[in-house]
Amino acid sequence: MMANTLSNATYQQLEALLATRIEPERIITQEAKRLAYGTDASFYRLIPKIVLRLKDLDEVIFAIQSCRELGVHCTFRAAGTSLSGQAVSDSVLITLTDDWRGHEIIDNGHKITLQPGVIGADANKYLAPFQRKIGPDPASINTCKIGGIAANNASGMCCGTAQNSYRTVDSMKIVFSDGTILNTADQASIAAFKQSHASLVSGIEALCQQVADNKELSDKIKHKYRLKNTTGYALNALVDYQDPIEVIEHLMIGSEGTLGFIAEITYNTVIEHPNKASALLVFASIEEACRAVTTLSKLPVAAVELMDGRALRSVADKAGMPSFIQSLDLEAAAILVESHASCQTTLDLQCKSVMDALAEYTIIESVPFTSDAATVATLWGIRKGMFPAVGAVREVGTTVIIEDVAFPVENLANGVRDLQALFDRYQYSEAIIFGHALEGNLHFVFTQGFDSPTEIDRYGKFMDEVAELVAVKYQGSLKAEHGTGRNMAPYVELEWGKEGYQLMQQIKALFDPQGLLNPGVIINDNPHSHIENLKPMPAADPLVDRCIECGFCEPVCPSRTLTLSPRQRIVLYRELQRRERAGEDIQASELKKVFDYQGIDTCAATGLCADRCPVGINTGDLVKKLRTAKYQKFTPIAKWTAEHFSTTTALARAGLKANQIATKALGAETVGKLTNGLRSLSKGATPIWYAEYPQANTHDLGKVPLAQRSDEKKVVYMPSCASRNMGQQSSAADQRPLTEVTLSLLEKAGYDVIIPPSLNEQCCGMPYDSKGMSELAESKAKQLEEVLWQATRQGKYAVLMDTSPCAKRSIEQFSKPLEVLEPTGFVRKYLLEHLHIEPLDETVMLHITCSSRRMGLENDMLSLAKTCTSQVIVPEHIQCCGWAGDKGFTTPELNEAAVHPLKAQVPSDCTRGFSNSRTCEIGLSHHSGIPYQSILYLVDEVSSPRG
Repeated sequence: MMANTLSNATYQQLEALLATRIEPERIITQEAKRLAYGTDASFYRLIPKIVLRLKDLDEVIFAIQSCRELGVHCTFRAAGTSLSGQAVSDSVLITLTDDWRGHEIIDNGHKITLQPGVIGADANKYLAPFQRKIGPDPASINTCKIGGIAANNASGMCCGTAQNSYRTVDSMKIVFSDGTILNTADQASIAAFKQSHASLVSGIEALCQQVADNKELSDKIKHKYRLKNTTGYALNALVDYQDPIEVIEHLMIGSEGTLGFIAEITYNTVIEHPNKASALLVFASIEEACRAVTTLSKLPVAAVELMDGRALRSVADKAGMPSFIQSLDLEAAAILVESHASCQTTLDLQCKSVMDALAEYTIIESVPFTSDAATVATLWGIRKGMFPAVGAVREVGTTVIIEDVAFPVENLANGVRDLQALFDRYQYSEAIIFGHALEGNLHFVFTQGFDSPTEIDRYGKFMDEVAELVAVKYQGSLKAEHGTGRNMAPYVELEWGKEGYQLMQQIKALFDPQGLLNPGVIINDNPHSHIENLKPMPAADPLVDRCIECGFCEPVCPSRTLTLSPRQRIVLYRELQRRERAGEDIQASELKKVFDYQGIDTCAATGLCADRCPVGINTGDLVKKLRTAKYQKFTPIAKWTAEHFSTTTALARAGLKANQIATKALGAETVGKLTNGLRSLSKGATPIWYAEYPQANTHDLGKVPLAQRSDEKKVVYMPSCASRNMGQQSSAADQRPLTEVTLSLLEKAGYDVIIPPSLNEQCCGMPYDSKGMSELAESKAKQLEEVLWQATRQGKYAVLMDTSPCAKRSIEQFSKPLEVLEPTGFVRKYLLEHLHIEPLDETVMLHITCSSRRMGLENDMLSLAKTCTSQVIVPEHIQCCGWAGDKGFTTPELNEAAVHPLKAQVPSDCTRGFSNSRTCEIGLSHHSGIPYQSILYLVDEVSSPRG
């Protein structure tokens, strides 16, 4: 039964029942938000009737039991990066809040217990001090979550079959379809479960015996799991284990939420070797490359990635690629080899043994084994860039499909040739093949439109032939690591045969007798389910049309827990554009109203999403473009402020002074009530008031002495408009304004300072750019560039900008050869060698701004802070503070959501924090409970002139 067979009254009843225990704002029924939240990375579109954002185990159990009581289907979703359609629902979609990030290191890092909301890369970060990691290493590890990794038995480039979740699981906490919990690490829980669920336990024992008695089926299961295989349920559990609890535990791995909810998992971790080296080896043909893979399979290699000629061609024109790639013909094939070791000597010997073994092969081009970080990053960039390379060139309206199959290694070359022949037959000329060759695991990527019956029929017939080729001709795996999902569910019986499929049906019936958990996934009797409910990908705007809705952007988005993520913004905007082209009046629609606030107003437009996006989409650029129309009525006012910037900033400084006077006269509490009361009456039209607002900066930059020293030690200091006007909050220990501190530090290092003329008229243009007023923003940037060009004597001296956002924007906008640096970069490059540093014995917080991250300064900023003090804490899960220019004043809920995890991470002995953006520091101070100042304050405090 599909969700649409249930009445609206049933869902209304369910909603009312859920609301008795779950906060209403986490029960999402609004159409637009259901569409946004219901989208995953696959090419399927189902819109849930209800989306739940659940914060703890009790809520999950209650939701499952409520759905069971009313006979309603439910589907579990972690990060939604799954490609096979296993995380979409037309009924109830259960998602998790950020409260599910718990972890515990056990046995000195040899084990780790993780909640399902932990991002895979974070798990490895926790294990890094122990030189350990989790076994699975999917390509989406920076985004995907443990719940999805385990539920899909995701693997990756180095994981293989030996280190996946099935092989490395130690124990888990499971919630079954009736709400019962089983903790497989707790003997009392096991005993209670065996008593309460005796029929399930005996049923599992019967299935194990059934397989043991059927030698042909037992042998088939053993044979098929020589390869990577995630097609269907993990039938190897019935062969590998006799204890029913262990069988249940391992059946949950790869079950894609169809058997229960994995509430917690403990992994046996694996070694993270400190020494690694990679090499790229090119062969004249796929056959030669695959023969080399067979040789390598007996050697100490951690990964062997195969790439066919079309795959290499897809990235040939990318920056940094080895020049020889452009000259390769389509017959060529390459393997990317990586070896790991515990010491450099062993690694060198391993690399030599690999090359000695390949001496009999003709390698036509190569990048020899290297441990150089930049070269290794380039080599792996070739492999990782292939999926987005296809996505970047796809036609608007099509989607990118990536399938993953596994052939027996001895048939790998033949399998590649046969797949290439299918691509030609079905006219997928852009299709490429790459994959984890040691396991015979190949990914093939192609583009497909679903906007006509002809195109859907082409795809359906192509997949029929792929299934016959892989599962029948070569007895391989139709799904090797991406999970069965909806797109391979119709072919599970083809791969496993009638007996194997019936075994899976029995497993499903034992665990989920009502069939309520994630229906249509793995077990599906609809032979056309893989070509139904296909996701439309309508043209929306060239800025975002290449989006494949993978969700890689989401972890770094500051608004993702408040309103929408970049992926979700694009989903809603695509739908708005589709409706508009269909002639619908969207101006008064609910979707338009939702998008105005959730899509446009609450986007920080930081561009962090572009850094995570496989095809480099900056959703903030789209939002700024949309703001152009929305804020058009304010353009005359903005134009006046740009033309009279000195007056504008003087007014801002006067406002700060007035606030300062009022606070002293009336008290902070009274001023706060009056100001925020006015904001409430104006329905948010006036700025919010915080006690952490800065005082006015009264420091006179006009008194900076003229340059006296040699040309070698001169700098043009361009203070931002924020630092020119804003002093420090009243609770800060150091009350000097940033301009004064900056000059103090430059004086210690022996630098002459040049202050640009007409300083108070200068602005990088960011306040205008963030509102989509690009012409005004460009005009101010050009004005500033010309002033700095003259001040630096045509680029002879470096420019120090004391806040990172202004520096980043200027670097991007300026066309003249000016060296512009923000505080961290300038101090490290020019000042440290002239300073004596006496580090503090103190714990401090460090906020690395989104602009610093985008400039690649994260490690530099942390290193500088560690030079100055003994303990530096960079809080987790805060990539951007969400102050976003002036949004902290006007849309404070964005800042609050972005830094929500901050206060809990401030140690009790920590009394201050540092950053490099004056406005960001306001929100950080307010929400952390400690004052934040520029990192220049810290450097100035610990430094003295070098003798």
